[in-house]
This record gives sequence, structure tokens and C-alpha cells, in this order.
Amino acid sequence: MNERRVIRLKGFKNVVYMSLAVGMLFYSIPQLNFREVGSLPMIFSVIWLVMALLIIAAHLHQILGVDEEKRKQQLRINRMKKWQMEQLVQGRRKLLQFRK
Repeated sequence: MNERRVIRLKGFKNVVYMSLAVGMLFYSIPQLNFREVGSLPMIFSVIWLVMALLIIAAHLHQILGVDEEKRKQQLRINRMKKWQMEQLVQGRRKLLQFRK
């Protein structure tokens, strides 16, 4: 149950941060300079826009939980490694082999 609370809080933070990034994007779009092709202000504007979109995409990726199954699989692997280390420390040399 504690893990659910952490996931909910993490999801809430991602929603807040993504909302802030979207708000910042809407505020800045009219002020960015896209008129002069090849000028430094235009290059800055394009780079800034790409970075803002990457930030929004990263938070959306976290909110949708695309890597949830991968995270669970990694958690299972880490538990197995911890168990194997405990068995080794206790003197039991039989270690289970598991598939990747």
C-alpha cells in the first residue's frame, strides 16, 4: 500500500510539472522569434521549443506508465539478487539460476 502512495504522489508531481511546462510553452510561443531564418534568435527559439516539447513528452511518458512493466521486472530481478546474496552469506551455496 505504501508503494501505491508513492506512485500516486509521483504521478501527481508529473502532472503538475507537465502542466507548468505546457503553461510556460503557451506563454513563450508568441514571444519567440521564428522570422529571421538562420539568425541566433531563431536558433535559440527552435532549441528552446524542442527542449520544452521533450520535457512535456518525458512527463507524459511517466504519467502514462509506459515503463511500468519494465520497472516491475527490474524489481523482481533485484529481489532475486538480494535473496541470492543472503543465501551466499548464510553459507548456502545453492544459487538459483534465472532467465533474463
